[in-house]
Amino acid sequence: MPMSDAEQRVVDGTLWDEFCDALKDAGKIVRSEKAPQDPFNQAEGYRYLARLLRGGLEGFLEFRDPLFPQLRCGAHETIKLGADNPDNRYESATVNPDYDYRIVGHRGTVDYLGISTIINRYASGGTMHVTGHIDARQMEIAEDGSLEIIVSRTRQPGNWLPMEEDTNSITVRQTFQDRSGEQAAELRIERIDARESRPAPLTAETLQKGLMGAVMFVQGSAGLFEQWAESFLPHVNERPPADPAYCQSIGGDPNIYYFHSAWRLAEDEVLVIEAPEIPECQTWNFQLDNWWMESLAYRHHTIHVNKHTAHYEADGSVRLVVSHSDPGLPNWIETAGHDMGTMCWRWIGADRHPPVATRVMKLAELQ
Repeated sequence: MPMSDAEQRVVDGTLWDEFCDALKDAGKIVRSEKAPQDPFNQAEGYRYLARLLRGGLEGFLEFRDPLFPQLRCGAHETIKLGADNPDNRYESATVNPDYDYRIVGHRGTVDYLGISTIINRYASGGTMHVTGHIDARQMEIAEDGSLEIIVSRTRQPGNWLPMEEDTNSITVRQTFQDRSGEQAAELRIERIDARESRPAPLTAETLQKGLMGAVMFVQGSAGLFEQWAESFLPHVNERPPADPAYCQSIGGDPNIYYFHSAWRLAEDEVLVIEAPEIPECQTWNFQLDNWWMESLAYRHHTIHVNKHTAHYEADGSVRLVVSHSDPGLPNWIETAGHDMGTMCWRWIGADRHPPVATRVMKLAELQ
């Protein structure tokens, strides 16, 4: 039997060569004209591409079968993108709207649990359109914390998460107030009425689709967020609100109102961020990111604060201090060796979205 085109490309090495060439081409994003060109930020940029590649290979090659979906953690301490929230646990699974699925598990005690169906086009256009959403406040949950959600295009009784004809992924977002004191939701997904007991062996076509999907994910994600970082440059060290529709188009949670911007500080400067009014909300948080919109190393530094961990003033307001060295004041946000980057403030489940003020001061003046 003659070989298919994909089989021939695997055998003669063409597929691998094209994969490597496309990955090499992604390096041009790190060298974009407005991106920082110093060795530190360039090194972080190339590490960022390597991290995206690791996540892309897992997502497009190892966990891409909608017949046997698995929830996997695709963004965490060492794979970051799009201002990933240090308070979040992100999971996703590949689905096909021609099938119905069941999500089962335990609610846990995590502060916020939201599940969305999406059309994920990060690898081809840089968008992530939400086609259905449900969070714990809308779910029917048993007294013992167990839950079941049906995922389908046809409405179902009870907990139902809708899909559309182009839906290709499910995203689970858990937001913690205090990870040490909250229990994560433990969930698994299964295809309803599955006839096959195990996945089919790897084919040349599957390998081709997986490798090229992974590298397109690297190019699409890196390009999208580098361009977004560039768009923040006109308002460095300010806190303008982000466009809610745009945020949702690239994967933002519909329950979250975002303020995105860039920051830059000299060695003797601090950025003071003040929220005079905290609205009624499920939670809020602020985080510091690098130029590539990766959260800074929260495993080793205090680079974010939230509703639970923040120190409040007597009048209920909040003041944060971003600085290179410890100012000896509450709510210090460490720059973790960076002198510039991006940043994000979120109101989550808030009844209003009051503005957040910023000002740059000399460290000596603050003290």
